[in-house]
Amino acid sequence: MVALLLAAACSKPEPPDKDQPPEPQAAAQHTQLRDAIQAPIDRAKAVGPAVQDAAQQQRDQIDAQTGG
Repeated sequence: MVALLLAAACSKPEPPDKDQPPEPQAAAQHTQLRDAIQAPIDRAKAVGPAVQDAAQQQRDQIDAQTGG
């Protein structure tokens, strides 16, 4: 009887059905992870044009002062 319990405890669980959609909790975790990764990328893309404009203004000022 003990051997049966040990054998049952060591058996591999059945793989999930491939045709079955993931559990809602798992899908929510994937969404949270994707959002956490995407948020800094979106912020960087949003400030990109402002950074480029500031850099161009600085170059223009340097050129004006150096006669370039």
